[in-house]
Amino acid sequence: MPPGGALNGRMPMTSVNGPAAGVALPKQAAEEVGTPVTATWTGSGLRLCVTDLRKTYKRGGVVANDGITLEVAPGEVYGLLGPNGAGKTTLVKQVIGLLKPTSGTIHLGPHDLVAHPSVARQLCSYLPQAPLPIDALHADEAIELTGLIRGGEAATVRRRTGELIEALQLDSWRRSLGTRLSGGVRRLVGFAMVTVSPGAVVILDEPTNDVDPLRRRLLWNEIRRLGERGCGVVLVTHNVLEAEKAVDRLAIIDHGRLLAEGTPSSFKVESRDQLRLHLMLRPDAPDPEMPGLVIRSSRTGNNLVAVIPEADAAVAIAWARNLVDAGTAEEYGLGATTLEDAYIKLTGRASLDGENGGS
Repeated sequence: MPPGGALNGRMPMTSVNGPAAGVALPKQAAEEVGTPVTATWTGSGLRLCVTDLRKTYKRGGVVANDGITLEVAPGEVYGLLGPNGAGKTTLVKQVIGLLKPTSGTIHLGPHDLVAHPSVARQLCSYLPQAPLPIDALHADEAIELTGLIRGGEAATVRRRTGELIEALQLDSWRRSLGTRLSGGVRRLVGFAMVTVSPGAVVILDEPTNDVDPLRRRLLWNEIRRLGERGCGVVLVTHNVLEAEKAVDRLAIIDHGRLLAEGTPSSFKVESRDQLRLHLMLRPDAPDPEMPGLVIRSSRTGNNLVAVIPEADAAVAIAWARNLVDAGTAEEYGLGATTLEDAYIKLTGRASLDGENGGS
């Protein structure tokens, strides 16, 4: 079947050599500098290098990315962590050739992705937050067709499709049309579409949205296997807890700037003599007055988190017990500081672990 042709009389996919099936490419993404270049990935490692990347939108003069520099090694799971509107998605769109940077460079191995955005679309795989257009396709058809469009050999794509369906426990929905899939299952099918014939770099924008806890674990196993195959994996998220467990290294981005970069544990070096006190407040309870020992605190909904010196643990527990006895709080817990505490310190705001939104 030629690219763009019909499959069993159903609606065809709309993108060829795109970052993900069905993602429309804007006109500026098709503009090339010089002669168009064709690139293939043979499985050998290609390092993604972003250097001093800046993106300023002409309308309003908004600076979406401000001098971002980072590298993603082959086999590495690299997190882009930040609140909604931080500039994460703008950065990704430049990497995959959908936006042209105002200045700076993007290289994938020897390839200049700014000069040749078509190469970015050939060598990168991208799972966006938005649902993929698979309403008229069965789940296995959507996965296989995407693998073929991206240049996979038919037998290999068919075998890989079966492996992904089994690994993600999707067999019950193998022959279900996209219109009949729940949000979580549809998300997993989208992941399989993007990774059935993965590029050198696989970019996943909030891949676990709507996925149930069991299959979320299976999904993370498959993400790690991508690294074992030599792919660089970029995880875009504002879910701090998932990032802490899943990535090898991460960058925290806010207001278009890279605030910090390192391993999850490296972000907690400065707080090794501190503890995290977590209080579940009674619904509609006002913020309690903080004792002087609290280094910093934040509240999201009924969850109040305070960072305290380890030496003051006994005093902090007594304060928390008093809040429970007074009916202000329902329960409390004390433990080691987390990546989220470092995140709050850097960005000045709590994470939005359950929220879906733009970034």
